[in-house]
Amino acid sequence: MSAIITDQIRILNAKNFVAGVSSSGNSYYSFIGLPNPTEIQSDWDTNPPSPKDCFNEENIYWDTMIALKRISASDVRQVVQKRFWSSGTTYDMYRHDYSRSNTAKVSGATNLYSSSYYVLNSDYRVYICLQNGSTPDTPNGKPSLDEPTFTDLEPRSAGTSGDGYIWKYLYTLKPSEVSKFETADFIPVPSNWDSSSDNAAVRDNAVDGSIKIVTVTNRGVGLGTANRTYTRVPIKGDGTGAECTIVVNNDQKVESVIVSSQGSGYTYGNVDLKSGNFPTGTTMPSFDVIIPPKGGHGKDIYRELGAYNVLLYSRIENDNQNPDFITGNQIARVGIVESPKVSSGSLLTSDKASAVYALRLTGTGYSSASFTADSYFTQTVATGTTAVGRVVSYDQTTGVLKYWQDRSLAGFTTVGVAITNPTYGFDLTEFTSSPSSGGSLTIIPSSGSNLSINTSFSGISTVINSRTYYLGQEFTNGIALPEIKKYSGNIIYVDNRPAITRSSNQKEDIKVILQF
Repeated sequence: MSAIITDQIRILNAKNFVAGVSSSGNSYYSFIGLPNPTEIQSDWDTNPPSPKDCFNEENIYWDTMIALKRISASDVRQVVQKRFWSSGTTYDMYRHDYSRSNTAKVSGATNLYSSSYYVLNSDYRVYICLQNGSTPDTPNGKPSLDEPTFTDLEPRSAGTSGDGYIWKYLYTLKPSEVSKFETADFIPVPSNWDSSSDNAAVRDNAVDGSIKIVTVTNRGVGLGTANRTYTRVPIKGDGTGAECTIVVNNDQKVESVIVSSQGSGYTYGNVDLKSGNFPTGTTMPSFDVIIPPKGGHGKDIYRELGAYNVLLYSRIENDNQNPDFITGNQIARVGIVESPKVSSGSLLTSDKASAVYALRLTGTGYSSASFTADSYFTQTVATGTTAVGRVVSYDQTTGVLKYWQDRSLAGFTTVGVAITNPTYGFDLTEFTSSPSSGGSLTIIPSSGSNLSINTSFSGISTVINSRTYYLGQEFTNGIALPEIKKYSGNIIYVDNRPAITRSSNQKEDIKVILQF
């Protein structure tokens, strides 16, 4: 038994995903992480490994996560492949019947969405190619010579070259959409097409089953009187009202056919030569009636263009009042997580969130202490029990040390293999502001004097020399936990990248394409 899942379910899934991002019952976040990639693979920066999709690896992604940025409804958009118009290029024309047995003449595509039937012009306007100069003499079409630039609601040619192209204008991208959602390979489709006033004219002009194009597939021979035009030749099918005009040339062959009345309601159609009083010839001509998409051209832009890709956008930038995105250390992984939670179990909804732990340190020399990125530091929390962390960043002004703890600190490698004699035992001991007997508050930096956890500090900001510094995380007795509940939510996208080291004035635009 043969079966297929159609492209329409892909478009539906993309629509539903976009709607899901807008739902108050969900939250989506981009994240950055992995400050120590070359420890995992020495040539990571030149040859980042493909991410692994398994439960164990998902836990590792959480271990090495640094910070998250919320993706709002305005940060997600359905997108389609970018195809710039170029003079001299032959494009496929829109057809309703591309398939494995009827491939596109130009691209060889076996379905509409894989064919080259729409373009983006230099003014960021999008057009459908309804006719590409295809005739019995040029069955594969002709090169396009005139760039479409008009915004007329009805299809027409773009210029005076006579290239035979007929274009249908669909929409114009706004500058804000270009900067946010354009990539090297994709362009956005307008949001809320069904209700947006920006696109109402194109949408409302669409007529379900209206015929725009009829092509000549055989010119015929010996057709009555030379140089004669036959008007109001009906197009018969399951719709009504469509008619065309047929011109017979000096050779008594069909020269051209033009739709004179578009009608409505067609899902199939044929040119009725007999009812149109068209003469009988030695060989009768034949025509293809091109059926528009459901609702008509411009009614459902997502169906018409095959918008089964979704782009998620987020901007990572430093924020003095919420400094969750660290500087001075590397990041080598980005990803998307769906519906992470906070420690209470409720949905995370804040704009940004830190995924690392932090200590507020005090002591002589804290303002000059140095903690090398990714190095280890320790605290003896009790006799024979040591907490160990790895440095993410250290702020000499505020004394805030951000760190992470991964399975390598609990007697396991990054791939989950047990270490025979782990330095700190098999338990991952947490840092504490209340050490037990034999323990202390001492934290040992890479250089300088030993420091201590500032157990007298609680809060999210501090005043130093009459200036308020925001710490990004809520501290209790000198210790701050991640603002997310580790291992909550679903990681739905992971991208391993060559490492970058963030600076204080740096911004990163993250654009993730999900293909359904």
